[in-house]
Amino acid sequence: MPTVIYTGETSTTGGLDGASRSSDGRLYVKLSPSGSSGKGTNPEQFFAAGWSACFLGAIGRAAAERQLRVPAGAAINAEIDLVSNDDGYVLQARLNAKLPGIEADLASSLVERSHQLCPYSKATRGNIAVELNVA
Repeated sequence: MPTVIYTGETSTTGGLDGASRSSDGRLYVKLSPSGSSGKGTNPEQFFAAGWSACFLGAIGRAAAERQLRVPAGAAINAEIDLVSNDDGYVLQARLNAKLPGIEADLASSLVERSHQLCPYSKATRGNIAVELNVA
Protein backbone atom coordinates (compact mmCIF):
# COMPACT_ATOMS: atom_id res chain seq x y z
CA MET A 1 0.00 0.00 0.00
CA PRO A 2 1.49 3.40 -0.98
CA THR A 3 2.20 5.93 1.75
CA VAL A 4 1.20 9.54 1.12
CA ILE A 5 4.18 11.71 2.08
CA TYR A 6 2.64 15.10 1.41
CA THR A 7 -0.46 16.59 -0.18
CA GLY A 8 -0.28 20.04 -1.74
CA GLU A 9 -3.71 21.63 -1.72
CA THR A 10 -4.79 24.76 -3.53
CA SER A 11 -8.06 26.45 -4.34
CA THR A 12 -8.49 28.44 -7.52
CA THR A 13 -11.28 30.89 -8.20
CA GLY A 14 -11.94 32.83 -11.37
CA GLY A 15 -10.16 30.39 -13.70
CA LEU A 16 -7.29 31.81 -15.75
CA ASP A 17 -8.28 35.36 -14.76
CA GLY A 18 -8.52 34.51 -11.08
CA ALA A 19 -6.23 33.53 -8.25
CA SER A 20 -4.90 30.43 -6.51
CA ARG A 21 -4.28 30.06 -2.79
CA SER A 22 -2.76 27.16 -0.88
CA SER A 23 -4.63 25.67 2.06
CA ASP A 24 -1.80 26.69 4.42
CA GLY A 25 -1.76 30.29 3.14
CA ARG A 26 1.90 30.12 2.04
CA LEU A 27 1.00 30.52 -1.62
CA TYR A 28 -1.22 33.18 -3.12
CA VAL A 29 -0.90 34.08 -6.76
CA LYS A 30 -2.90 36.04 -9.29
CA LEU A 31 -3.50 34.21 -12.57
CA SER A 32 -3.55 35.40 -16.18
CA PRO A 33 -4.28 33.48 -19.38
CA SER A 34 -1.27 31.85 -21.05
CA GLY A 35 0.53 34.24 -23.37
CA SER A 36 -1.42 37.28 -22.22
CA SER A 37 0.04 40.51 -20.91
CA GLY A 38 -1.89 40.15 -17.65
CA LYS A 39 -0.13 40.77 -14.33
CA GLY A 40 -0.52 37.19 -13.08
CA THR A 41 1.30 33.97 -13.84
CA ASN A 42 -0.11 31.02 -15.78
CA PRO A 43 -0.36 27.23 -15.41
CA GLU A 44 2.59 26.55 -17.73
CA GLN A 45 4.88 28.66 -15.54
CA PHE A 46 3.70 26.87 -12.40
CA PHE A 47 4.22 23.50 -14.04
CA ALA A 48 7.70 24.50 -15.24
CA ALA A 49 8.67 25.67 -11.74
CA GLY A 50 7.42 22.52 -10.04
CA TRP A 51 8.93 20.14 -12.57
CA SER A 52 12.32 21.89 -12.67
CA ALA A 53 12.56 21.88 -8.86
CA CYS A 54 11.62 18.21 -8.67
CA PHE A 55 13.97 17.31 -11.53
CA LEU A 56 16.92 19.03 -9.87
CA GLY A 57 16.15 17.06 -6.72
CA ALA A 58 16.14 13.87 -8.79
CA ILE A 59 19.54 14.82 -10.22
CA GLY A 60 20.76 14.94 -6.62
CA ARG A 61 19.45 11.42 -6.09
CA ALA A 62 21.00 10.20 -9.35
CA ALA A 63 24.33 11.78 -8.42
CA ALA A 64 24.22 10.23 -4.93
CA GLU A 65 23.71 6.79 -6.49
CA ARG A 66 27.16 7.29 -8.06
CA GLN A 67 28.69 8.84 -4.93
CA LEU A 68 28.76 12.24 -6.64
CA ARG A 69 27.54 15.65 -5.54
CA VAL A 70 25.48 18.06 -7.59
CA PRO A 71 27.76 20.97 -8.45
CA ALA A 72 27.13 24.50 -7.21
CA GLY A 73 25.39 26.41 -9.95
CA ALA A 74 23.43 23.39 -11.18
CA ALA A 75 20.11 24.45 -12.68
CA ILE A 76 17.17 23.13 -14.67
CA ASN A 77 15.54 25.46 -17.15
CA ALA A 78 12.11 23.98 -17.85
CA GLU A 79 10.15 25.17 -20.86
CA ILE A 80 6.50 24.16 -21.08
CA ASP A 81 4.73 24.88 -24.36
CA LEU A 82 0.97 25.12 -24.71
CA VAL A 83 0.32 23.80 -28.22
CA SER A 84 -2.82 23.75 -30.32
CA ASN A 85 -3.19 20.76 -32.63
CA ASP A 86 -5.94 18.58 -34.13
CA ASP A 87 -6.75 17.19 -30.65
CA GLY A 88 -7.13 20.65 -29.12
CA TYR A 89 -4.62 21.94 -26.59
CA VAL A 90 -1.68 19.84 -25.45
CA LEU A 91 1.58 20.43 -23.62
CA GLN A 92 5.15 19.70 -24.60
CA ALA A 93 8.30 20.23 -22.58
CA ARG A 94 12.03 20.82 -22.73
CA LEU A 95 14.16 20.25 -19.65
CA ASN A 96 17.52 21.95 -20.07
CA ALA A 97 20.09 20.89 -17.48
CA LYS A 98 23.12 22.96 -16.54
CA LEU A 99 25.62 20.86 -14.56
CA PRO A 100 28.85 22.89 -14.49
CA GLY A 101 32.04 20.91 -14.03
CA ILE A 102 30.49 17.56 -14.95
CA GLU A 103 31.73 15.90 -18.13
CA ALA A 104 29.10 15.85 -20.91
CA ASP A 105 28.52 12.07 -21.06
CA LEU A 106 28.18 11.79 -17.29
CA ALA A 107 25.86 14.82 -17.19
CA SER A 108 23.67 13.24 -19.88
CA SER A 109 23.59 9.99 -17.94
CA LEU A 110 22.54 11.81 -14.75
CA VAL A 111 19.79 13.66 -16.62
CA GLU A 112 18.47 10.41 -18.14
CA ARG A 113 18.45 8.74 -14.71
CA SER A 114 16.74 11.77 -13.19
CA HIS A 115 14.02 11.48 -15.80
CA GLN A 116 13.37 7.95 -14.50
CA LEU A 117 13.31 9.09 -10.84
CA CYS A 118 11.41 12.41 -10.94
CA PRO A 119 7.69 12.09 -10.07
CA TYR A 120 6.78 14.84 -12.57
CA SER A 121 8.61 12.94 -15.32
CA LYS A 122 6.81 9.75 -14.31
CA ALA A 123 3.45 11.55 -14.37
CA THR A 124 4.00 12.91 -17.87
CA ARG A 125 5.73 9.88 -19.42
CA GLY A 126 3.89 8.86 -22.57
CA ASN A 127 1.46 11.79 -22.22
CA ILE A 128 3.47 14.70 -23.59
CA ALA A 129 6.58 15.13 -25.73
CA VAL A 130 9.61 15.77 -23.53
CA GLU A 131 13.06 16.80 -24.75
CA LEU A 132 16.04 16.45 -22.40
CA ASN A 133 19.06 18.70 -23.00
CA VAL A 134 22.38 19.22 -21.23
CA ALA A 135 24.12 22.57 -21.58
